[in-house]
Amino acid sequence: MFNSILDDFKYAMRTGNMVTRIIIVNVIVFIVMTLINVFDFDSGFTPYLVKKLSLLSNPLQEIMQPWSLVTHMFLHVGFWHILWNMLLLYWFGRVIGDFIGDQRILPIYLLGGLCGGLFFVLWDQLLPGGSGMAYAYGASAAVWAIIMTTAMISPDYIFHLFLIGPIKIKYIAFVMLLLDLISIANNQNTGGQMGHLGGAFFGVFYVYMLRQGTDLTSGLQGLFSYISDLYYRQPRKKTPRSTFKVYSNAGNKKENAKSEKSFSDQEELDRILEKIKAKGYDKLSDEEKDFLYQASKKK
Repeated sequence: MFNSILDDFKYAMRTGNMVTRIIIVNVIVFIVMTLINVFDFDSGFTPYLVKKLSLLSNPLQEIMQPWSLVTHMFLHVGFWHILWNMLLLYWFGRVIGDFIGDQRILPIYLLGGLCGGLFFVLWDQLLPGGSGMAYAYGASAAVWAIIMTTAMISPDYIFHLFLIGPIKIKYIAFVMLLLDLISIANNQNTGGQMGHLGGAFFGVFYVYMLRQGTDLTSGLQGLFSYISDLYYRQPRKKTPRSTFKVYSNAGNKKENAKSEKSFSDQEELDRILEKIKAKGYDKLSDEEKDFLYQASKKK
């Protein structure tokens, strides 16, 4: 049974989109941490490990565990914490993948998490109420970057919420942001909420820069693409030389026409995606929205 589950995870990592992969990593880390806690027997190892994987607000301490700049974004201890973060990541992340490309999701997630971490450290070190010795973990800041990126790219995209009905993304993001501000005003988990605001800030700033022609994720995209090419590169196999054959073009007319149409459709899709990046989804014509919908069904 366990081998079958592991095989399913491996298959999902190979074939799933980036949102699926990020969720799988978060879930695996959560399961591992839960198992460690079960067999900890109050030895104190679990709290020690959590702190080692968490972002420390003291820069002098953080420099001794630099890996936690990344690991804290994938670490959850409470069930409801990881559940809501992963649900929000799934709902909003797939919209980003459809509109500006799957390859941008992980860089936005990581950079948003780092920006949220910076806000958390600055709050704890510089503002009144900070302890100077706090630590933070969870994907909330990274997910907030995903949420605000989605809201900025396509504010009028509609979600159908249970017991509420259809509602535009911009209103969902606004209400969530307002709740965080209320929590800060009431001194409820202020450090965590400041991290949320940092992630949200990155999402807004990222889309603003993207519309100016600068993609802040291009460096990470290139790095991940290079790593992926190294991982999936296969040694070339020598193939036997085939005999020379002549075919008539008459039988390939349909294939050629299909290829030309596919190329034309791709050009139109690229044009529409560029328009979304520049002006937003709501500026598309009905014909362009229909074309984008039909194209998404072919994936």
